[in-house]
Amino acid sequence: MKKVITYGTFDLLHKGHVNLLKRAREMGDHLTVVVSSDEFNAIKGKKAYTSFEDRKYILEAIRYVDEVLPENDWEQKIDDVKNNDIDLFVMGDDWTGKFDFLKDYCEVVYLPRTEGISTTKIKTDLGMETK
Repeated sequence: MKKVITYGTFDLLHKGHVNLLKRAREMGDHLTVVVSSDEFNAIKGKKAYTSFEDRKYILEAIRYVDEVLPENDWEQKIDDVKNNDIDLFVMGDDWTGKFDFLKDYCEVVYLPRTEGISTTKIKTDLGMETK
């Protein structure tokens, strides 16, 4: 079984998120999604509109997702890969190069983002965030 992992906040779930999850799942047999906890978002200086519990609940309902775990700090990725027998780490290409340190533990792939949509764009359009 080929196991894939990806990370994100997954706030205000949109087509770009689903596209990433679908493409990641197509690259393996099992997809683990690690979601930033509310506490970790605070450390990063981010605030999600939707609570961690609700984001986790929504992700668990998506057919491409097999497991959802919390992300509590920047340092846990190596342990997540090792402890979950991960073969492939997938992220959007806006993170290209940032997770290459994981190549010692698994394959790392950066996928192109879906054009025209992002959580930042939605928040800006709704007046929730300034550019």
